[in-house]
Amino acid sequence: MKLSENAKQLLNVRYLLKNTEGKIVESPEELFWRVAKHVASVEKEDKKKWQNEFYVLMTNLHFLPNSPTLMNAGLPNGQLSACFVLPVEDSLDSIFTTLKNMAMIHQSGGGTGYNFSQLRPHGDMVSSSGGVSSGPMAFIKIYDTATEHVRQGGKRRGANMGILNVDHPDIEEFILSKSESSTLQNFNLSVGITDDFMKAVQNGTDWKLVNPRTKKVAKIIKANKLWDRVVAQAWATGDPGLIFLDTINKSNPLPGLGNIQSTNPCGEVPLFEYESCNLGSINLSKMVKLDGDRVEVDWKVLENTVGVAVRFLDNVISVNHYLLSQIEQETKSNRKIGLGIMGWAEMLVLLDLPYASEEAILLGEKVMKFIQEKSYGASAELAKERGRFPNWDKSVFSPDKPMRNATCNSIAPTGSISVIADTSYSIEPLYALAYKRVGILENQTQMEVNPIFTGKMQELGLWTDEVKEEVLATGSIQQLKHIPKDVRSLFETSLEIPWEYHLQHQRAFQKYTDNAVSKTINLSKNTSKAIVSDIYMTAWKYGLKGITIYRDGSKANQVLQACHLNKSANC
Repeated sequence: MKLSENAKQLLNVRYLLKNTEGKIVESPEELFWRVAKHVASVEKEDKKKWQNEFYVLMTNLHFLPNSPTLMNAGLPNGQLSACFVLPVEDSLDSIFTTLKNMAMIHQSGGGTGYNFSQLRPHGDMVSSSGGVSSGPMAFIKIYDTATEHVRQGGKRRGANMGILNVDHPDIEEFILSKSESSTLQNFNLSVGITDDFMKAVQNGTDWKLVNPRTKKVAKIIKANKLWDRVVAQAWATGDPGLIFLDTINKSNPLPGLGNIQSTNPCGEVPLFEYESCNLGSINLSKMVKLDGDRVEVDWKVLENTVGVAVRFLDNVISVNHYLLSQIEQETKSNRKIGLGIMGWAEMLVLLDLPYASEEAILLGEKVMKFIQEKSYGASAELAKERGRFPNWDKSVFSPDKPMRNATCNSIAPTGSISVIADTSYSIEPLYALAYKRVGILENQTQMEVNPIFTGKMQELGLWTDEVKEEVLATGSIQQLKHIPKDVRSLFETSLEIPWEYHLQHQRAFQKYTDNAVSKTINLSKNTSKAIVSDIYMTAWKYGLKGITIYRDGSKANQVLQACHLNKSANC
C-alpha cells in the first residue's frame, strides 16, 4: 500500500490507535486490518474471505468508509456512523435532551442535523412560565457553544446542520445570524425551502411567515425581499445554503413514514429523526485501465468494488455500537447506506476530459447510473441472503422489489478520506494544481501539488522549472500561453470553471443518487450577487436537493487555499 506523506500525517494525528502515553501503537496496515476484521465479524460463512476482500478493497485505496468507521471499528463500543438527525420539539425537555444526545454523538465522531422550525418564535408566549420564548436562534447558539467544547472522539470538533423553514417568523434573524465571522462556527446553516416559496419568488408575490405554535400568520413579507436577503448573506459569508424540502420528499423512499425535515451536516443524506447513515466512497481515480495507449473506465473493477462496498456498509449497520436505542431502532428498520465517490476530477484528467465539457457531464451520468444499478443489485442480493429491511412494506420498493437497504447511494464531501486515498474531493473539480490545506489538522499546514497533474505534464514533456514556479505561485497554468489550449482546459481549477458546469455536474450525479449530493459551488471573489441568485434558482429548477456556494475569501479561515492567496514563504 502506497500512502502519500499527507495521508501518513493525517493517519498519525487522527486515525491510528494510541496508547495512554499518546504513542502510536498501530500501522496503517493494522488499522485497515482492524476495520476489515470487525466489519466482517457478522458474516455467517466465509468470514476469512470477507475479511480479506474488505482489507484489499481499503489497502488498494479503491474504497474507504467514513472516518468514524476507520477510527472506531474494533474498539470497545465503537460508534461507526458519520451522520445523524435528531428531533427538536417545542419544549425545553426536548431541546436539552437533544443537546445531551448531540454531545454524545459528537464525542463518538458523528455529526448531527436538526430542523428548528417547530420552535415557537422569539418573543412568543410561554404559558407554563408566563414568560416569553427565546426563539430558535438562542438555542442554536447554545448547541454551537456545546459543540465547541465537545471534541469528536477527542479527534476533531463536531459538525452540525441547522435548518429553519422559510415560513418561520424568525427566518430573517436566522438568515443574518452568521454576519459576524466568529459566530456559529460549528454550524452549516440552510433555509428549508418549499416549491411554493420558489414560485412566490418567481411571481414576485407576498409570503406568509407562520407561528408554528398557533398556526397563525405572524408577518407578511415580499418573497423577493426574503430571497434577496438569503442571496446577499450567502454571497457575503457562504451561509445559508438551501435545502429543497419538497424535492427531497418527492423522492423519499419511505413515504409511509412521513416527511423528511432535515439532513446530515453537509446535506448529502436526508434522514428521519433518530436515523443514522453509514457512508463510504469509491476512488474513481483507481477505476481506469490502459487499453493500448488509451485510458478508459474499468467497468469490471468498478462493478466488483460496488458489490463489496455495499456489503461492507450493510455490515457496518449490524456491527455498529448505537449510543441510543431510538437510533438503533430507526437505523436498523431502514438500513440506509450511502455509497458515493471521490476522485472524479482525477478520473476525468486521466481520461483527457476537461471538467467543463459536455462529455464530462455525460460520463458523470453514465458512471453514477452504473454505480446505482450495481448498488441496487447488490442490495437486492443481500435481501435474498439476509432479508429485507423491516420497513420495506412502507417503501417505494414494495411490493415488487426486495431490498436490503432503503437507500444505497450518497455523494459526501470526502474531506479526510480523499486525503488518505490521495485523490480529489468527491465530485469537485481540482481546487488548485498546488495548494495549502490549512486547519484540517489543527494548526498544521499541508502542501499539495497534484501528482496526476505533474505526471501528465511530464508525459507531455511540459514539466519545466518555469511551469513548476508558476504552479507554486498561483496554483494554475492558465497564464502560460505556451502550453496548448487543450492541456490548459484539462487543468482548469475550481474557480476557473464556470458555475454552470459546477451545477451540471451536481445535477448529473443527483439524477442517479437516491440520497443527495454534497457539492460546493466555488466562486471567485469578484462574483456578483446576481450570479448567486441565478445559481440558487437554477439549482431548484434542476431538481437538486440542496445547494451551497462559497465565494473565495469570504471566510477568514479557509480550509483550501490556492498558493497565491497566502503570500507565505513556504508556498
